[in-house]
Amino acid sequence: MFHSISVWELLVIFLILLLIFGAGRLADIGKGLGEGVANFIKGLKSAKQEMDQPEQKSDPSSK
Repeated sequence: MFHSISVWELLVIFLILLLIFGAGRLADIGKGLGEGVANFIKGLKSAKQEMDQPEQKSDPSSK
């Protein structure tokens, strides 16, 4: 489906988005997407660390 998208087609799509949303709004959308991807990667790393660590059970009566 997307095997033959050229640079010119991507440029036209970007220009249409620029006309629709404006430069400021596109910057906000890009920032939001970047933060979302960063949080997703951070979550994956923390989940991997939790899976790699051995289970440590705490005794509730030792408080």
